[in-house]
Amino acid sequence: MSDEPKVTPKPKRIAIDVPKDLNGIYANVAFISHTPGEMVLDFAQIMPRQPRGRIMSRIIMSPMHAKMFHMALAQNIANYERQFGQIRLPQQSLVDQFFRFPRSEDDDKESDDDKGSDEE
Repeated sequence: MSDEPKVTPKPKRIAIDVPKDLNGIYANVAFISHTPGEMVLDFAQIMPRQPRGRIMSRIIMSPMHAKMFHMALAQNIANYERQFGQIRLPQQSLVDQFFRFPRSEDDDKESDDDKGSDEE
C-alpha cells in the first residue's frame, strides 16, 4: 500500500451557451417511442376544442441519457413539491378534462349506428 493520499479529480465544469434568440416552446402532450439505440421524445401542443395537434419539438437521445434525464426530472419534481406542495393530478384523463372535442354530426350518426347494432 502507498502512503500517498488518494487524489480525487475535481469534476470539470462545462460551459453551455444559450443563444439569445432561443425561444421556449410550450408543450402539453409528449409522445415517446424508442429503438434499441435511441429514445425519441416528441413534444406537441393540442389546443382545446381543436381536432388536430402539432409536434413542436423532437428530442432524440440514447437510452442511457434518457434514463439520466428521467432521474433528473424525478429529482426536480421532488424539489418542486417540497417547495410548492404536491402536484395533484386530475381524477379523469387530462385529454377528457381539457380537450373534449365538440360533437360533430358524424359522431351522432356513429352513435345512432351503434345503438342499432346493440338491438340485434
